[in-house]
Amino acid sequence: MTDVLSPRALLDKLVSFPTVSRDSNLALVDWVADYLASHGINSHRDFDPTGKKASLYAHAGPEIAGGVILSGHTDVVPVDGQAWVTDPFSVVEKDGKLFGRGTCDMKGFDALAIWATVAAQRRGVKRPLQLCLSRDEEIGCTGAPPMIEAMQDHMPKAALAIIGEPTEWGIVNGHKGGVGLDLHFHGFEVHSSIAYTGVSAIMEAAKLIDWANRTNAENAANADPACDYDPPYTTLHVGMIQGGTAHNITAKDCTFVLTARCIPQEPNAEWQARMMAEIARIEAGMKAVRPETGITVLPRWDVPGLRAEQDGMAEALVRRLTGENGSAVVSYGTEAGQFQRAGYSAIICGPGNIAQAHQANEYMYVDQLTKGEAFMERLLAMLQEG
Repeated sequence: MTDVLSPRALLDKLVSFPTVSRDSNLALVDWVADYLASHGINSHRDFDPTGKKASLYAHAGPEIAGGVILSGHTDVVPVDGQAWVTDPFSVVEKDGKLFGRGTCDMKGFDALAIWATVAAQRRGVKRPLQLCLSRDEEIGCTGAPPMIEAMQDHMPKAALAIIGEPTEWGIVNGHKGGVGLDLHFHGFEVHSSIAYTGVSAIMEAAKLIDWANRTNAENAANADPACDYDPPYTTLHVGMIQGGTAHNITAKDCTFVLTARCIPQEPNAEWQARMMAEIARIEAGMKAVRPETGITVLPRWDVPGLRAEQDGMAEALVRRLTGENGSAVVSYGTEAGQFQRAGYSAIICGPGNIAQAHQANEYMYVDQLTKGEAFMERLLAMLQEG
């Protein structure tokens, strides 16, 4: 495998791997590792506890510190139940758009990053370029922290990281933090005609969801209009819920994930403590009826927000590469805050529009890939200068 693939050819290949987050991504990771090796680039893999998923990281250029990281994730969201017109795992070009799962979020950037890494090695840059492709971003950014930790033992530390989430090559220098809790309400089954003698896991879970709704309303009412985020307050959310066996039995079990997206002024830990306090209050009421009932809580993720940096190196570099003067903040989470927490200057900038992410018939405009190649060429020129 010695041919140099174009960003478009790399995108076609990456999308062909159905790396839905619930499934393995090893076929993609192994292919990328082989492709890099064929161009003289050693890579490392950081496996999840099951051994069925891995992140990949690699270094091109001189073995010195102070390089640039291009960071993306390999996993995509499911296509189940979505009305796709084309095969989601084949790139189809039509009307100036590239359709396929992950073209926008975020295999378009991954393709450009892989292409640039190979180009950096072949051209002999004076300043290193590093590639980071994580696992499990879509289920709570859980793959990046162990990858970042593992990198410290295998590569010189870079100075900054460009996280290529969809921004249409605009600059995003801030995002909300996030906390997720896996909850299992354990009830006690009785006939619903005497429900007061049992504990319905669903009815008790509904109390926490109602608290989340009321809290959202209070946060909205007290929001600071000067806050740049949309919405300008912390939000709580439950996206899926399971439980119960029949309409006339108090539910023995109910499970869901409660999440918080936190504005920077309100730390993740503060909101997790508030969530835990309400859970404890509800659990006490359950146990007062049936002591054997309760609520099991398992922290699922804790994603730090990205904060705008004073004279940040990453932002300064991306401004030079794009010519952009503006910046923005977003309410969704990324791995940028995790890189920042690990001591890297971090910024978000990449192809595509977040509005197309996770949708049926996900797409990215062809010109976003073209602009990305020009972006990478300018980056490579700077790295060659040192």
